[in-house]
Amino acid sequence: MGVTELDVTSEKILAAILKSLDDNKAEELVQIDLRGKTAMGDYMVICSGRSSRQVAALAEKLVDDLKQEYGVASKIEGKDTGDWVLIDTGDVIVHVFRPEVREFYQLEKMWLPAGSAVKAKPQ
Repeated sequence: MGVTELDVTSEKILAAILKSLDDNKAEELVQIDLRGKTAMGDYMVICSGRSSRQVAALAEKLVDDLKQEYGVASKIEGKDTGDWVLIDTGDVIVHVFRPEVREFYQLEKMWLPAGSAVKAKPQ
């Protein structure tokens, strides 16, 4: 029995994303609850890879995992350069950065009140 679209919640997608990224050694995972703040999605996940190659590999593996587990066809941008890869799953937006690029853009500061970063823990 397969997973139907009705069974897939943003929370299930978020949990699968956090597990995939953690299993594949993403660093400094942060999740941000966007519900009530924007219509672009329910959650944002930000993480880092140590190199351009790892950033691209994390993104590719995540997209594959979501497609296999939930049939989610994610949109992906930036994989060719591997500096900043954006994965749009619909309800959850994922940013995978090289550390220097993440430090430069500081997305966490834009979306979180000062001092409220939530380190993501896979469930």
